[in-house]
Amino acid sequence: MERYNRHLLLPEIGEEGQKKLAEARVLLVGVGGLGSPVALYLAAAGVGHLGLVDNDRVSQSNLQRQVLYQESEVGQLKVDCAARRLAALNGDIQIETYPFRLTKENAEQLIASYDWVVDGCDNFETRYLISDVTSRLGIPYIYGAIREFDGQVTVFNLPGGCTYRDLYPENEAVVSAELPKGVLGVLPGVVGCVEASEVIKLITGCGEPLNRRLWTIDLLTLQSHLFAF
Repeated sequence: MERYNRHLLLPEIGEEGQKKLAEARVLLVGVGGLGSPVALYLAAAGVGHLGLVDNDRVSQSNLQRQVLYQESEVGQLKVDCAARRLAALNGDIQIETYPFRLTKENAEQLIASYDWVVDGCDNFETRYLISDVTSRLGIPYIYGAIREFDGQVTVFNLPGGCTYRDLYPENEAVVSAELPKGVLGVLPGVVGCVEASEVIKLITGCGEPLNRRLWTIDLLTLQSHLFAF
């Protein structure tokens, strides 16, 4: 347990919490900008079983913010590169790779075999699909999103909570989809780490999760807010 010594020293986590992390099954949908820090920190924390869903390949433009990857891996499948990197970081965990998009045909069967689902994707269609399936199955959905200099995180499907569709009706997403796609390279690192923190809190039962609260940050001003909904 030397690897997790700093967790064991935290009364809120300790041996029992670390055991829960080792037994947890977390599905990460998307291993790009957000998915990179989420995957790295969950692997480092000792989450026992990580599933990685992504059909994309590493491109030169990814390297500005997707810290899982190297120049030598351009053109390779992201899930394969990510699995190698995470296995090198922590050889005690299991990593499953799914080199395809999440679709209506495969989502329920795939998600049903996990305890937690984390948002690392970059499109509304996939988020609505994740929301529909996780809410139907009663599986918590840790949501994160970024754009330009702004990011946000919350958690759906907890007791007394709500769904992604409740927070963002589909007609609003159509308008938002036309917004600029640029992003500051460090932004997904900040937001992805908050997502990973929420996952660890939920698994171990420590702290207060972002249930019916939306955390936002603007890196241009470093203003951060919590909105109840």
